[in-house]
Amino acid sequence: MKAVVQRVSEASVTIDGKVHSSIGRGLLVLLGVHKEDTHEDVQWMSRKIVNMRVFEDEEGQMNTNLSQIVGEILVVSQFTLIASTRKGNRPSFNDAAPPELGNALYKELVEELKRQTGKLPKTGVFAANMKVALINDGPVTINLDTKNRE
Repeated sequence: MKAVVQRVSEASVTIDGKVHSSIGRGLLVLLGVHKEDTHEDVQWMSRKIVNMRVFEDEEGQMNTNLSQIVGEILVVSQFTLIASTRKGNRPSFNDAAPPELGNALYKELVEELKRQTGKLPKTGVFAANMKVALINDGPVTINLDTKNRE
């Protein structure tokens, strides 16, 4: 499971010309699910997202997490994060989870984020053609990978 987590002032998902979801200050999470991902990967990823200290404290240091700033989360499925570019110029998506597994783990992550924060995250629509808009605050962008836990 891979995620690109961006600290945002605001973010939104538009589908067919209509805003589907939007948030103010918080985290935009672009999520790719690997074909070998499990419940354990969801648990690790959700803990990392919720506890990541990327918001500034009163001294201007990145020392506070999402709940401390009462921020919001927008989670958008993005299977292209699982792309392999080892050979050639055309990305391979063979390692991405099949739609049934990808959607199930995506939904599980959203529910786990809700459990940990007490608020249901906003979402995109799995497998939809979405337009994602954001104002990246900082910019702060963090990559997380359950296969390469750092």
